Amino acid sequence: MVKLNRIYTRTGDDGTTGLGTGERRIKYDLRVEAYGTVDETNAAIGMVRLYTGHSEPLVDAMLGRIQNDLFDLGADLCTPETEEPLPYEPLRIVASQVERIEQEIDQLNMELAPLRSFVLPGGTAAAANLHLARTIARRAERVMVQLAEQEHEHVSAAGLHYINRLSDFLFVASRYVNARGGGDVLWVPGATR
Repeated sequence: MVKLNRIYTRTGDDGTTGLGTGERRIKYDLRVEAYGTVDETNAAIGMVRLYTGHSEPLVDAMLGRIQNDLFDLGADLCTPETEEPLPYEPLRIVASQVERIEQEIDQLNMELAPLRSFVLPGGTAAAANLHLARTIARRAERVMVQLAEQEHEHVSAAGLHYINRLSDFLFVASRYVNARGGGDVLWVPGATR
């Protein structure tokens, strides 16, 4: 159980932040950027839920589970693997979380017509916000992949799989919401020439 008595600690006033291992890193460190962008994705999903709470209960419930998963992913990224054992078992994304999001993608996608064009971000307010969350999730994935490529850094395979599936989920969810509220906005190549 997390207990926060004080919100400000002043420990970051020097431009560093603490990882789950206790190690301090500069606030623009790639690992900090990775879990910060995951947090930004989570906040964008929170905005989506302003529009799905009453009108799309199925999608809203899925998004609620995803928000919890994103905190798990942030904890995973915030606690890099160490040579010395930690005094606690670090929280990691696991394969069952990836499998669940894949099943939810399939569940929503079953009701959709095949795409015949690229989709422009838009449509309903919920769908437009799902597209915004999708683009932030893609940025989080790029940062995580970049971090994984760094010498002496590790990002779990399950974490990478999860963030990749998340952007797929957000795309399919946007189409699902739009199908129930007016349809996708399709790209028309060269339409403004």
